[in-house]
Amino acid sequence: MDKFSIFSVIFLISLLEFTNGLYFHIGETETKCFIEEIPDDTDVIVIYKAELYNPRSGGFMPSSPGIGMHIEVKDPGDKLILSRVYRSEGKIFLTSHTPGEHVICMYANHTVWINGSQLRVHLDILVGEHTINYDAVVQKEKLSEMQLRIRQLLNQVEQITKEQNYQRYREESFRQTSESTNSRILWWSVTQIAVLIVMGAWQMLETPKTVEEGKKEENQIKITGEDKLVIKGSYKLSPTYELQDLGT
Repeated sequence: MDKFSIFSVIFLISLLEFTNGLYFHIGETETKCFIEEIPDDTDVIVIYKAELYNPRSGGFMPSSPGIGMHIEVKDPGDKLILSRVYRSEGKIFLTSHTPGEHVICMYANHTVWINGSQLRVHLDILVGEHTINYDAVVQKEKLSEMQLRIRQLLNQVEQITKEQNYQRYREESFRQTSESTNSRILWWSVTQIAVLIVMGAWQMLETPKTVEEGKKEENQIKITGEDKLVIKGSYKLSPTYELQDLGT
């Protein structure tokens, strides 16, 4: 691989690392939600910008001052931690208190201003060490280049530690879920075996009684109606099954 290819790969990796923004279109009654996995005690910045579609020019223009964005943020426990109407462009600063998946939802707050048009919303979500403005830090604390690099490394190490703790939290949650599922499967199997044993014992107790009652019914002679026979005197059966009178 030549040097040009190596530099191209490095440039693409750095480009993917630092370009996290996106944009989407949203209608009058639409709500767009995004899920972001955030560790505990981590800073989050949501940067957005809404542009209104202009049917005359066929492009998008800055939104009217009357149009804003309603933004809601829910924590992993589905608890609403933010619900507020902001202007069409701005930044939102948050700090997570529970590790897990946070849901960020956005929708326009005044449909009458849109009048059937669409909004194009540019969105960028910065998490952890990416929320720090190092230019402002340098100007405020008068740091040298070496001190700035050390500060960046310390912040990156802190963010990596939080990510590792979050992965441990996910593994623990997954382990508890797996153990709970396995326990339920085990008890369900035990219950099925117990039911089969009870049914087998019941059948073993009831089968002899059923067979005995069947034999009694087979040996019982029922004589009814015209088949009723009254025999008086003493008789014996001949080999031809005829009744012979033996006298009284």
